[in-house]
Amino acid sequence: MIEQYVRDLREVDETQVALVGGKGAHLGALSRIDGIRVPPGFCVTTDAFGRIMAQKPSVDGLLDQLSGLDPDDREAIRTLSAQIRHTIEETPLPGELAKAITRALASLGERAACAVRSSATAEDLPTASFAGQQDTYLNVRGPEAVLQHISRCWASLFTERAVTYRQRNGIDHRTVHMAVVVQQMVFPQASGILFTADPVTGNRKVATVDAGFGLGEALVSGLVNPDVFKVRDGEVVAREVSVQQRAVHALPAGGTQEVAVDPHRQEEPALTDEQALRLVGLGRRIEAHFGRPQDIEWCLADDAFHIVQSRPVTTLFPIPDSDDEENHVYVSVGHQQMMTDPMKPLGYSMWQQTAMVAMHEAGGRLFVDVTRRLASPAGRAALLDIMGKGDPLVRDALETVLERDFVPSVPDAGPGGPPPGGARAPIETDPAIVTDLIERSEASVAALERDIETKSGPALFDFLIDAFVEHKRVLSDPVSIQVIMAGMESTWWLNDKLQEWLGEKNAADTLTLSAPGNITSEMGLELLAVADVIRPYPELVAFLEGVEDEDFLDELSTREGGTEAREAIETYLDRYGMRCVGEIDITRPRWRERPTTLVPVILDHVRNFGPGAAERRFEQGRQKALKKEQDVLSRLRALPDGDRKADEAKRMIDRVRTFIGYREYPKYGIVSRSFVYKRALLAEAERLVRAEVLREKEDVFYLTFQEFHDVVRSNRVDDRLIQRRKEAFRSYHALTPPRVLTSEGEAFTGAYRRDDVPAGALTGVPVSAGTIEGRARVILDMADADLEAGDILVTTFTDPSWSPLFVGIAGLVTEVGGLMTHGAVIAREYGLPAVVGVERATRLIRDGQRIRVHGTDGYVEILP
Repeated sequence: MIEQYVRDLREVDETQVALVGGKGAHLGALSRIDGIRVPPGFCVTTDAFGRIMAQKPSVDGLLDQLSGLDPDDREAIRTLSAQIRHTIEETPLPGELAKAITRALASLGERAACAVRSSATAEDLPTASFAGQQDTYLNVRGPEAVLQHISRCWASLFTERAVTYRQRNGIDHRTVHMAVVVQQMVFPQASGILFTADPVTGNRKVATVDAGFGLGEALVSGLVNPDVFKVRDGEVVAREVSVQQRAVHALPAGGTQEVAVDPHRQEEPALTDEQALRLVGLGRRIEAHFGRPQDIEWCLADDAFHIVQSRPVTTLFPIPDSDDEENHVYVSVGHQQMMTDPMKPLGYSMWQQTAMVAMHEAGGRLFVDVTRRLASPAGRAALLDIMGKGDPLVRDALETVLERDFVPSVPDAGPGGPPPGGARAPIETDPAIVTDLIERSEASVAALERDIETKSGPALFDFLIDAFVEHKRVLSDPVSIQVIMAGMESTWWLNDKLQEWLGEKNAADTLTLSAPGNITSEMGLELLAVADVIRPYPELVAFLEGVEDEDFLDELSTREGGTEAREAIETYLDRYGMRCVGEIDITRPRWRERPTTLVPVILDHVRNFGPGAAERRFEQGRQKALKKEQDVLSRLRALPDGDRKADEAKRMIDRVRTFIGYREYPKYGIVSRSFVYKRALLAEAERLVRAEVLREKEDVFYLTFQEFHDVVRSNRVDDRLIQRRKEAFRSYHALTPPRVLTSEGEAFTGAYRRDDVPAGALTGVPVSAGTIEGRARVILDMADADLEAGDILVTTFTDPSWSPLFVGIAGLVTEVGGLMTHGAVIAREYGLPAVVGVERATRLIRDGQRIRVHGTDGYVEILP
């Protein structure tokens, strides 16, 4: 029974989190590492906590109430959590439990000074540190005081901050239990924190030591600023010594107090360089044991370091795996594809299978290794040019890496190199080329749908591997690439030349309005036509306002006008139902799978537009573009050598209007093919569920394509792997993916470095000309859209699935994007002033604020 309630630290390790909590498990593991000193002690197990909770069934009712609260309802959380804490603290310990703890305490010395520390089961984990969420008590003396503080530690599981933390992270209060660690106190000359990776930059090769005099509480409480040492490769590379006038020391009778530091020592460092290096060496040993960067609490007593805690650093963005020790530079795929959310393993592995370049996963995101291209002058220039046109922040981040000589330079492979910006694609300005490309793509998708119908089991995966070859062939069609480049290069030419000749910024934005053949802008306009079918029937509108179930289309048909409305929605889904937010991840629910996603947008269109709005809007854009063309050509002809300039501009205008719409089609083709893959794979998953191999079909989303293939062949699955993947995926949402990442873990976001933006304005990339003022609607999920005419959409990123919202807004602001990304293209197509790449826009701009978007100059003003 004693073993059930009390365990010596030396008897536990990191596999026993459920019994001794995260802190206890880590301390037990630390005590087993050669050369690491851990103060002796014991753990009061979660079984003891369970015994106490079982004595107070009233707590169950309070927990039910607590779980139902909104995380932002601070007053209610404060009241309920205080009730639970009071109940636990007032519950007497059963006799056998008190005896077991007292007996363990005697091994440390009954009157020994102790640290009594909370150790929750959801604490110090690889995916969430929960640092500072529960309580620690220092210099506790005597059995009675230790028992009292153990009760306080149990109660601290329900502090307001701990409860709120769990609510916000979706963690059930009942699944978290509390152990308590009791250790012999160390009375240090200095103490602090060691991060085995730089917590600011993420660099895994730079360790950071924070140090102060006395107990670490002086640093934790902010009483003093720490000395900071940065160590790399066995050398102190940076040192910052703070003036420390106060420290916290233990009192002889128990407890701690704040004291003044001797004036002669206040400006001295708390550690010598030699001690800092020795500490980092210990940290590297601990890091190697746990296999990831660590946040380590340490004490220095009699020139010996004692480790009193180590937890994983959960805020660092993971590094892609590499099979060598060379330096690597990675560029985010998500920032190019307008999807920076984490992807599930099946999603990113399918993208890897079908991508034209090798892609590396980290933190549920994909990255491309650009090291080789950066190494040669010609490759570097071309890469920086194309990245700069897509996203200036990526270019700036890459230039920052280059300034550090992180990438060794090598000579170009051959003489010369591509001309700046690349040569114009040798292709005629012929609409038939685009028509032929689309027809071939549609035929390829139709063949895929036909041929995959009969495939199942291992044969399905063999078929898909061949289908991926065809996928890449369509994607790499040289004519398709020439058409895309011709449209973009014509846009760049017009913007550059018309600014040079006429002094006009971003003239191509107007010249490309309502360009023909843009599948994404057509998708937005066609939903207006769906709204036209529904608008005449108030009963249908009322019904849609209450829709929650995905089978609403069946019920729609029972109402007046419902048959026509259903047919309109079904026709729309037949053409666009493979789309969704974050569509590069095959595991995301498509509109065809979750049609309720479209309902709020349809209702907005019913409310904000009249019949025939789609045709009027397209024609208005076309007329504006035509008028702009006539104006530009007229002004050019009035210039010296004007006829030549006007003729060149006319050729480029024709070229851009012929080709720019196709820019959106390849993505449509990719997503169309991916939906065919998904339906076949889900059918296979359903077969595995029926065979009782899988618990639920969507478990396969947490397997890579190859792992899924292996499960189908073996009819066996590792449930623990799926559970670990689910937990990791949840944790990845808390990570912000960098635009550029190095193999040392250093993350770069880039900067604009502009001096032409008003003070207080938010800087971004100008992608669609014009200035608009209106109400900001900060929308993170398209299903939450509730827009009115004149609203400005503010969001993290927009992929093609957001285009139905574009027809109802007046302007656009996004955190991610560049000149030729989807949101920018559609904003220009619809004539919406837009600024993209605005860092933290969704946090700096509040929903409902009035803002002014300067789409021509690339900044956003928040208005009073």
